[in-house]
Amino acid sequence: MIFITGGEAQGKRSFAADVLGAVTFADGGDCRLQELPSADCITNYHLLVKRITENGGDPMAYTERLCNERPDIIVIMNEIGCGIVPIEKNERKWREDTGRCGCMIAGKSGLVIRMVCGLPAVIKGELP
Repeated sequence: MIFITGGEAQGKRSFAADVLGAVTFADGGDCRLQELPSADCITNYHLLVKRITENGGDPMAYTERLCNERPDIIVIMNEIGCGIVPIEKNERKWREDTGRCGCMIAGKSGLVIRMVCGLPAVIKGELP
């Protein structure tokens, strides 16, 4: 499993395609859940966490199942926990759930990368 994180528009998807060879992408923000297991890469995982939570699901259970069933997948997630703490309880819960899912994915990944200005900073593992 490979986990790529970083801010919005930092080159995460391009890196997954150009360097890691991802061909098929599923956008966690709007794809059908049935599409996710067959993709090389899931983008916007933070939005998938939000969708699962808003529909009454358990994003941690979903993430654990994904990690176990697809140890070869690339997961891309925006960093959303930095900055001002939201007033809305559901927005705080989304950030917390996203952070917990990110920790789980990073823990199970052989390669963890933080993208900054299009440059990869390897946090865990080695680039292929």
